[in-house]
Amino acid sequence: MNRDWRQVRDRVKATWSDVEFDDKNMKRVRGSLKQMVSLIQSKTDEKRADIRRRVVAIM
Repeated sequence: MNRDWRQVRDRVKATWSDVEFDDKNMKRVRGSLKQMVSLIQSKTDEKRADIRRRVVAIM
């Protein structure tokens, strides 16, 4: 996730376009799939497994 971080970040923001992601929080979860899933889950209340599948597909 570190290699193409900007691309991943932009795709996450586009996928969950109805959610506001603070750049500070996005930088904090950089490189950690588990933390990225937790951040998205805390903002959307989606199931972690569903979020994980979507994030992995983005990468």
